[in-house]
Amino acid sequence: MYATVNNASLFAATGGKEFDPNQPSIIFLHGAAMDHTAWALQSRYMAHHGFNVFALDLPGHGKSEGDIPGSIDEMADSVIAFMDSAGLKSATLVGHSMGSLTGLSAAGRYPDRIDKLVMIGTAFPMMVGEDFLNRAKANDPSAYLMMIDWSHARPSHVGQAEVPGLWMIGNALRTVERAGDGTLYKGLSLCSTYEGGFEAAENLKCPVLFILGDKDMMTMPRAAQKLIASISGSKTVLLKDCGHMQMIEKAEDVRKALIDFM
Repeated sequence: MYATVNNASLFAATGGKEFDPNQPSIIFLHGAAMDHTAWALQSRYMAHHGFNVFALDLPGHGKSEGDIPGSIDEMADSVIAFMDSAGLKSATLVGHSMGSLTGLSAAGRYPDRIDKLVMIGTAFPMMVGEDFLNRAKANDPSAYLMMIDWSHARPSHVGQAEVPGLWMIGNALRTVERAGDGTLYKGLSLCSTYEGGFEAAENLKCPVLFILGDKDMMTMPRAAQKLIASISGSKTVLLKDCGHMQMIEKAEDVRKALIDFM
């Protein structure tokens, strides 16, 4: 489906189901230089098991129009604007990496609009190495390779996909390349300059779940501990032998964690 937000058309995959106002809604938020396809192994399942699903292409990503917002807070504002356009009074936000910070910002600044928050592959502050950032700024293909290499645990590099025939590394690399010049750099910059995480955490009113990978080299689990400690009652699921692409590398475990939490 498409919705008009700030004079731009934003795309969201719905899992092939029509909107049912009597069902709870989930909005999936992807990471830097990714798109709605990152949630292919969760979104369709949830759509066919009692939820309205919107796997959103954030502004300037995937099939969505518009410029990439200038901050995580502005990105979060676009999610709330999407909810307004789609007629959603409230929703659960499930965000990965950049999308997790976007969800945190939205839940902290619009607490009455967010039912639950799931943060996958997250950290705060979300530091980005200078060399990696500079290569991304130059649209150097080595930046894409670094990201994909660090984002997957070793088992994922040798073909241990849960879905037969799925080449996790190649699929993720093509998605980043297809995102276009400047997209990865802008996403990484938004993450590294976001300063509102603890303030947003203080304002949360909804239940929060963290899903982390024990082999995540992009957002190491230890980098999320201060944020986790700042959110009373939050729950954490730590996935074994899993890198930064949790919803691809451990699709079934992520799906189970979502179902248990919802």
